Amino acid sequence: MTDVVIRDLNGMAEFRLAEDLQNTVWGKDDTADPADLMMVIQHEGGLVAGAFQGGRLIGYIFGFPTRDLAIQHSHRLAVLPEARGLGLGLRLKRYQRDWCVARGISHVRWTFDPLRATNAHLNIGRLGAIVSTYHVDYYGAMEGINQGTPSDRLLADWFLLSPGAKALAEGLPAPAAPTSLRLPIPRNFAALLDTDRDAALAHRLRVREVMLNALSEGLVVTGFDPGEPAYLFSKIQSA
Repeated sequence: MTDVVIRDLNGMAEFRLAEDLQNTVWGKDDTADPADLMMVIQHEGGLVAGAFQGGRLIGYIFGFPTRDLAIQHSHRLAVLPEARGLGLGLRLKRYQRDWCVARGISHVRWTFDPLRATNAHLNIGRLGAIVSTYHVDYYGAMEGINQGTPSDRLLADWFLLSPGAKALAEGLPAPAAPTSLRLPIPRNFAALLDTDRDAALAHRLRVREVMLNALSEGLVVTGFDPGEPAYLFSKIQSA
């Protein structure tokens, strides 16, 4: 992917491309962030960047400021289906890290579905984010690819200057904390939603119960094993 250029979006035409990309990735039942909103947020200090290949937008990332100037909320990350498996998600997040550090932002956070193993591996295993917060049915009933079970979400906390995040950004292994608990999840939750909705709901409720109990006892998700796949909990401070 040496011919892919990642940069901030520029001009309303490119913001409209990002809006179209959202519709392609998540479906038109999942309301896309409008182009004019993304443009305004960028002008007010937010990040809206894209991965371009030959002038075509094939991935994008969108983050905006929070009440704490040192924290950015990372709202969207999307890659076209035909461009997946090429490491673009990781490259876009590393672009975000460099962008934030250059502006004095040291903490990025976002939510993600705890049953999406690919996302968990990227967020925790490859970026070094940790998790200490679980939101039950965060968005309520959803449409599109998220339809079918409660919209539970984990809150990823990515401390950009932590030893783990810095090591991973440099291509080095992150220091590992002792594992106190392993929590397996389905390998392909999206396929399960399509083929067995009852089993998908059972996994949602099982993972919710274990997560809530573990986090209430002071455990923190510090690792992810993509082989099983499974979350790895440790007894550490969250920051």
